[in-house]
Amino acid sequence: MTHFPVAPSAVADTASALGTDPITLADLLRVANEPGFERWREQVRRTGGCSDPIHLTGTTVTRDAVTGAVLASYSTDTEPGGRLRVACGNRRASRCPSCAWTYAGDTFHLIRAGISGDERKNITPTVRAHPKVFATLTAPSFGPVHNRPDTGPCRCGTHHPENSPHLGTPQDPDTYDYAGAVLFNNYAGDLWRRFTIQLRREIAARAGITQQALRDTARVSFGKVAEFQKRGAVHFHAIIRLDGPEGPDTPPPHWANTALLDAAIRGAAGHVSLTLDPTRHHRPRTLHWGRQVDVRPIGAHLPGAVDDAAVAAYVAKYATKAAESTGTADRRIGERSELDRLPDLPTHTRRLIETCLDLDTHHPGRKLARWAHMLGFRGHFSTKSRAYSTTLGALRQTRADYRATQERRAAGLPDPDEGSTLTLAHWTYAGHGHTPGESWLAATIADGIRTNRHTAREALNDLDRPGEAGEW
Repeated sequence: MTHFPVAPSAVADTASALGTDPITLADLLRVANEPGFERWREQVRRTGGCSDPIHLTGTTVTRDAVTGAVLASYSTDTEPGGRLRVACGNRRASRCPSCAWTYAGDTFHLIRAGISGDERKNITPTVRAHPKVFATLTAPSFGPVHNRPDTGPCRCGTHHPENSPHLGTPQDPDTYDYAGAVLFNNYAGDLWRRFTIQLRREIAARAGITQQALRDTARVSFGKVAEFQKRGAVHFHAIIRLDGPEGPDTPPPHWANTALLDAAIRGAAGHVSLTLDPTRHHRPRTLHWGRQVDVRPIGAHLPGAVDDAAVAAYVAKYATKAAESTGTADRRIGERSELDRLPDLPTHTRRLIETCLDLDTHHPGRKLARWAHMLGFRGHFSTKSRAYSTTLGALRQTRADYRATQERRAAGLPDPDEGSTLTLAHWTYAGHGHTPGESWLAATIADGIRTNRHTAREALNDLDRPGEAGEW
């Protein structure tokens, strides 16, 4: 049993020193002195220090497939509180930094495998030679905002510091097109779908072939991530690659190159638009991409090229984020009155949320109120085409299979592929989360895990991959 040498009279001082409050400290002491504390800590370590673990109750029984004899059994009755804690798996860093870190790592490997290849993930290394670019599609202007130009002051005449709260906010809120901003976010996924369709047309036209011939000779693959600018407008970063007709395992046609892909992307972005029908309160509106389209080749020995690991790390970073850069809430907003309980909500962000709520009834089916906390955006933050690379599900399954193999070997059980065992399981959801003291301890465990992993990877990079960018 673990005891903390903290006298009751010193609780407040100790809490202050630990950066917590007396209630949390008191609960921390309770948890640390429970008989099952060491097992609880082991459970939390196995979740990676998850901030909001899922609690399960249940049993598993492994039997001999022929005789029916019990080879191994497990019950949560022996666990602390009679529960097994498993990671929540939330991708958002604002909800669970630990699970988001794992998600970002998986995204990094998924994205990089589609750039450089990885035979362990069934992506041939020859894909490295396929034409590919890192493209950014932005939102149009909805009105002048405060910014930091590369040269000179902001249009308002001020040199804003990097952390200025004015960055991204309208210079004239009364004339800013808030309706256009949230509708663009809401329809951004539709614009992206139209862009991918038009991109194939542009590629075929520049290659001098028909669209049917393009389908027979080449395939366009992509992996993308959404990012919110400070002004609250979403934009997309995408790795776009040209393959042969069967995907990354087949070489692209002779005419495929990064210059053609660059021109096709710019042409498609400039051509795509989406016209919304007028409502009683709003005029007809046409949505389109912004004029700023950035396309950079990926790979060595190309002018202006970006490194594959740097691209994968960038995509992985934003795969775990949402609209936090605008100061919005990270949970759904049920009613307008809930905004009054968010005192730190920036004025610009509040108006974007209010606009979503106001427009909801005028655009039925678009669920603007449901996604008001996301400033109208309702799409997935990280997506890929089917043939781009492996899948997040496959990466998670590989990790689960590895852990299951370790546990079977520790229990002396044969591999399930031999068909000699049968495992029966029964699980019931029993809640989620931590008490205040458990949360503090879990965060400490998660921080230790991250520090150890970063230290090990930095050492590995220094020894085996000098100069390589990326965190995963």
